[in-house]
Amino acid sequence: MNPTTIKREVARHLLTVQAVRLRPDQPFTWSSGWQSPIYCDNRITLSYPDVRTYIKQALADAIRQHFPSAEAIAGVATAGIPQGALVADVLELPYCYVRPEPKKHGMGNQIEGRLEAGTRVVVIEDLISTGGSSLKVVDALRAAGAQVLGMAAIFTYGFPLATQNFADKNVSLVCLSDYEALLTEAQSLDYISADAMTSLAAWRENPAEWGR
Repeated sequence: MNPTTIKREVARHLLTVQAVRLRPDQPFTWSSGWQSPIYCDNRITLSYPDVRTYIKQALADAIRQHFPSAEAIAGVATAGIPQGALVADVLELPYCYVRPEPKKHGMGNQIEGRLEAGTRVVVIEDLISTGGSSLKVVDALRAAGAQVLGMAAIFTYGFPLATQNFADKNVSLVCLSDYEALLTEAQSLDYISADAMTSLAAWRENPAEWGR
């Protein structure tokens, strides 16, 4: 399927099941302190079998296309855990997931599941903002001896900072949909007005200062 079509289809699914909320007049506050007109919770898609199936198949197809030599899938805790498991099942590949840091009890694992050194791994994430937490998972996998081929995610805000962070770590990133596709679909579905579009576009350009 055409990548542009996939971007718009995924964006439409996210809006339809309200995994994405757009509130330029009543912004959300992120944990970073940023004021944001958008909140994305892709866990919601898991409750809708048709949407869940579309996304897992699209992620699997993206891995087949961009990372054909993948030998295992690794999910990012926590939101990437179920998405990664679904994709690994489609591809019939081994699966593990990676915590932000090692457990402070028990075996003290950071990587849950069996992963042999040298294994070619693709990381699955649900959402890319700055990329910081996602790339910590890459660091952990590399420290364990894995060969990280890249990362596949459902959605990205497309921040320049994220682009730079992934480049600095030499990690290829493939995302099913992005902020531009989301705004296009939101407008076509009459979710937002032309004035709101202007505000939403301005946020993406300078999220740290937007709304101040």
